[in-house]
Amino acid sequence: MPANRSSQDADTDLRDFLAAKMRGLVGRTTTLRTLTPRAVGLRREDMPFAPSTEHFRAANRRLAAIDRQVRLRLRQLPTDTGGLDLERRQLASWLDGMAMVEREMDRARRACGLFFEVFAQRGTAFAQALAAHDTIARDCYAAVKAAAPTIFPGPLIPPLTYLEHGYSPATMRRGVTLSRLLGETNPFPLIRIPYDRDQPWQAVFLHEVAHNLQADLGLWVENREAVINRLAQIRTNPLAVSIFGRWHKEIFADLAALLLGGPAVAWGMAEFLSHPAEKVMTYRPGGPHPVGYLRVLILSQMLSQMGFPEDACRLKRVWTRLYKPSRGHRIPDVLLREADRLIPAVVDEIAYQPRRALAEKTLHSVIPFTRPDQALIRRSGMLLGQGRTPLAIPPRHLVCAARYAISAGADLSWLHRAFITHLAPARLPVAVSIEPIAA
Repeated sequence: MPANRSSQDADTDLRDFLAAKMRGLVGRTTTLRTLTPRAVGLRREDMPFAPSTEHFRAANRRLAAIDRQVRLRLRQLPTDTGGLDLERRQLASWLDGMAMVEREMDRARRACGLFFEVFAQRGTAFAQALAAHDTIARDCYAAVKAAAPTIFPGPLIPPLTYLEHGYSPATMRRGVTLSRLLGETNPFPLIRIPYDRDQPWQAVFLHEVAHNLQADLGLWVENREAVINRLAQIRTNPLAVSIFGRWHKEIFADLAALLLGGPAVAWGMAEFLSHPAEKVMTYRPGGPHPVGYLRVLILSQMLSQMGFPEDACRLKRVWTRLYKPSRGHRIPDVLLREADRLIPAVVDEIAYQPRRALAEKTLHSVIPFTRPDQALIRRSGMLLGQGRTPLAIPPRHLVCAARYAISAGADLSWLHRAFITHLAPARLPVAVSIEPIAA
């Protein structure tokens, strides 16, 4: 065979190969554009527990934005491989361009996958429990709006809960960039609930909602600066200042959770944090969470400042009986030595000092919790413990009433059914229509 004929055949084969790759890639770009209730497998009977229209629209806006980038990259590639110069430089440029399309496709695939998995769970046996958690989260935001009607910049898409493996709940706040989405920002708060914690009375859930409130209230940076400045003003050891500055997010979420639900939250958090002493008494360099031993002492201090000294003393007494530094610990000495001085200062700074982001209000005035609130929680807990319907009580407080009911020996199966029926009652299916995103 003549050499030039062989070269022509090789060029033809290469052009056919590149054209096939291009057609296949273009075909894949049409599959990840719009999510609808039907597309994620939700049936008519699932619709009472489905994500809201706003959640679907926000997800689809994100997918549409990625799709525009995909199409921009496609337009930058030659549409006719017959006119493609097969010299090495142009081939390399073409392969680079295809790789950029693939990169945008990867973003689309990951975003679509995340939203699909979260939305599709509302068509499972967990749907009603997830909807109950959504109700609790919305009530936490409603409490802030009631106390400070103009505190949020405008309407917010509420948090959405979903189930995943893992030991503890976690949150992905609004607007945060997610590594699993290759840097895409999260359009609405997502709160992860471990499969075995699907009961809507877990106090730690209010901690996760509080993380989202901190972000949406614009307190992320201001809170850290305030803590660092306060500790510096009282001549704190620089190591302790640095550590508490790093812990500020988790301490804020703990204190805000107590304001959302009262003493029962502190006890629930202590139960969640009660591990073998080797874990509770160990400091993790660089970690965002306070040492477990100190964390519950911070909760106790907050209860005292909220006006619940008896609960504060009981919690501290229980915790210090369980864990004693004299038995051994791996906590910087300065933290233990200065705890009685630093903890009240940190609690006061975060919860009881005015903030610019709160229109010069304090956290405890924006999320008010009163002794009458606690009395209502207690009475509702007694009723639940007797297998009776609770009083008219906000969902976030119902979470706390459940702890008293459990302590009184309530049947957990009945309590679970009563909770989800009360917080996410099955009702007539509602329509959720999502407009297709134009190509």
